[in-house]
Amino acid sequence: MFVYLDNSSTTKPYPSVVRAVTQAMEKAYGNPSSLHRMGLEAEQIVKEARGIVARSLGASPKEIFFTSGGTESDNTALFSVWESRKRQGKRILTSCVEHPAILRACEKLAKMGAEVVYLPVTAQGILDMEAFQEALNEETILVSLMHVNNETGAVMPIGEAVRILHQRNIPAIFHTDAVQSYGKLDLDVRSCPVDMISLSGHKIHGPKGAGALYVREGLVSPPFMYGGGQESGFRSGTENVPGIAGLAEAVKEQWKDPDGRRAHIAHVKSYLQKRLSEEITDLSVHTPAESAPSVLNIGFNGCKGEVLLHMLEQADIFVSTGSACSSKKSGSHVLAAMGLQKSQIEGAIRFSFSEENTTEQMDYVVEVIRKAAASQRRLRKAFAKE
Repeated sequence: MFVYLDNSSTTKPYPSVVRAVTQAMEKAYGNPSSLHRMGLEAEQIVKEARGIVARSLGASPKEIFFTSGGTESDNTALFSVWESRKRQGKRILTSCVEHPAILRACEKLAKMGAEVVYLPVTAQGILDMEAFQEALNEETILVSLMHVNNETGAVMPIGEAVRILHQRNIPAIFHTDAVQSYGKLDLDVRSCPVDMISLSGHKIHGPKGAGALYVREGLVSPPFMYGGGQESGFRSGTENVPGIAGLAEAVKEQWKDPDGRRAHIAHVKSYLQKRLSEEITDLSVHTPAESAPSVLNIGFNGCKGEVLLHMLEQADIFVSTGSACSSKKSGSHVLAAMGLQKSQIEGAIRFSFSEENTTEQMDYVVEVIRKAAASQRRLRKAFAKE
């Protein structure tokens, strides 16, 4: 049996997405900036896609800018805000459990003169709201908080954080990395008025290399990339029409039956967690009860997560030990920030789900993990006695 449980790293493109990408490459290969018919056809694809993404967020098409993915969207948001606001203040607030696309960008901003405050999280991996309120001051120009953590599935209280900003009349820009929540949780800028949102296509069964950045209308931010003035001058470079077409198709598929799809994913996740707790001893669950339906992080104490990963791979089960976007890691910074012990961190496995997963697959996963964990624990005990 083949079981893919690494959907937080990337997803299998929908068949309709593959068709949309192929059609754009084969038939609509004109440059959207060209004035002839083929250019206009490509431009129309981009225009329609912009409207589709905008509607999914309750936004206006003019507020959507296409990028190469989540990392570019995150970097664009942070560096653009810094350039436009650095004379008003220097403080940037983020959390210590953000994706590397945010953390590495913040490290660079600190070298450029920013005062970056890395906010702590609770034992559940959720933002410490008391620390957030204490860190806010008149020097704060930017708050960047992810909506869903990519390793644990913890949901950050971005709505509450935005309300606090408004209540205290702090004119900071609020950015959220919604790469892991888009399509899994509701996010509407009319009810949750954030200023900037990062999105990625390949996390929702779209193509790699295609993403978007929502920028609230009226927000003045300088471009991050310069050139021919595409994307209303905000993001120069010839548009990736096939990628944009595929992204739009993925968004349409995601919004056909969002409640039913999310309920199915949540059921499969809950089923796996229940079965693992029944069949395997000495586990630690690192995903909070209130979390995104797509992520489950569990520590198999007495095991090494990387070894378990490869043992599962031999059985055609594909999981992760954390973020696939950060190489050469020395343990999870997310789990460490939650205060977990080294043994819990090194034995952690992330299971991330899609609508293609089934409870029958989870029965197979549990059986394989049960044997793999028992085998690894026996070997480690044997070596410890020598």
